[in-house]
Amino acid sequence: MLNILVLCTGNSCRSQMAEGWIRYFLKDKVVVYSAGTHPEPVNPYSILVMREAGIDISNHTSNHVDEYKDFHFDFVFTVCDNAKEICPVYSNANKLIHHSFPDPAKAIGTKEEIIETYSNVREKIKEYFLNFNYFIM
Repeated sequence: MLNILVLCTGNSCRSQMAEGWIRYFLKDKVVVYSAGTHPEPVNPYSILVMREAGIDISNHTSNHVDEYKDFHFDFVFTVCDNAKEICPVYSNANKLIHHSFPDPAKAIGTKEEIIETYSNVREKIKEYFLNFNYFIM
């Protein structure tokens, strides 16, 4: 079983969606955690768009990166540039991977436009981790 950590600044949007997709794609092959450098509550729009895709992240919690400093991880992903810059070094990780996704929390406009932004980011994260799924199988 692989241990995976996904890091972002707030642990409220991108890392939560990534955690949901990794669990969905890899099911019982992984234990997935997500955390942030400045955790905030899980964003309701993230919950909404993931639910639209058939994945429930409503019970996810936002965690601080320091909670996992003593864990061993097979993979540590950073999904935003800020997290890559300020996250602690995970010397106990087999592989560190960075792939930045746009921050949907910065979306402005009508509710429909904001949801569309979140949905677009959700799909980018889905595609990326679907490809990762094939990489480790």
